[in-house]
Amino acid sequence: MTDPVKQMQQLATSVVAPDGKEKRVLPLSAVRRLAGEWGLSVREVEIRALKARILPARYERNQGTVGWEGQVKLLESTVAIVGCGGLGGWIIEGLARMGVGHLIVIDGDAFEENNLNRQALCLETNLGQLKARAAQERVARVNSATEVTIHPVMADGESMREMLAGADVVVDALDTLPTRLALQRVAQSLGIPIVHGAIGGYIGQVMTVFPGDEGLYAIYGRGDVPERGIETQLGNPAATPMMVAAWQIQEVIKILLGTGEPLRNRVLLMDAESGVAEILEIGR
Repeated sequence: MTDPVKQMQQLATSVVAPDGKEKRVLPLSAVRRLAGEWGLSVREVEIRALKARILPARYERNQGTVGWEGQVKLLESTVAIVGCGGLGGWIIEGLARMGVGHLIVIDGDAFEENNLNRQALCLETNLGQLKARAAQERVARVNSATEVTIHPVMADGESMREMLAGADVVVDALDTLPTRLALQRVAQSLGIPIVHGAIGGYIGQVMTVFPGDEGLYAIYGRGDVPERGIETQLGNPAATPMMVAAWQIQEVIKILLGTGEPLRNRVLLMDAESGVAEILEIGR
């Protein structure tokens, strides 16, 4: 039987990296072929290749940021995204392209026409489709190494505990304040960090909450909160969720890889209209 590493090396091509060193790159066609021959998933083949220092071609532009071990770590990680709308669609897209191996997607809503202006997964051709199902279909077209588990239900405090089990990070892409606070409580009880994002008009905010942090309570307090925030007045233009989702994706990657400085006990506030971004210290 052919040695798996040798077989991957034979199917890989040599490229010269910016540092002048040669590396072996495995095209997607070869990954798929080996997955079929070996009876493995695409993700399992990619992990084997990376551990043998053979780079799946799709991750070539990731490597300078995440490295060999980092890419393996991403493929072995699970991230839960609660909400597949304005924020969630872009977050799901970005995490799949980075190579996160398993996404848990929670959203019981279906697409409406007013979603077309800003939601990455919403098309004229899929109006009425469940957002979670659209997310699963989109990821399958973007990165077949990423497994997607969907829960097409509206999240609440009771159901989230079971659905979030096994996640390394949870992403808050919700649009109602009571559910955001419920999500933080559940994530903290499970010992899972949560990456929060919210938008309204040209304004967005991002914060990462670790177990034990005051987190969203430092912003909204512990009393009663309204169902929705300022976005009901300011609207949701196309670019604001893209801006906030990009920061949330980067926060997730930093947490998974243990790199950089997460926005812990800090809120990043972005106002694209005035061209101002600032960080507020909170909850220490």
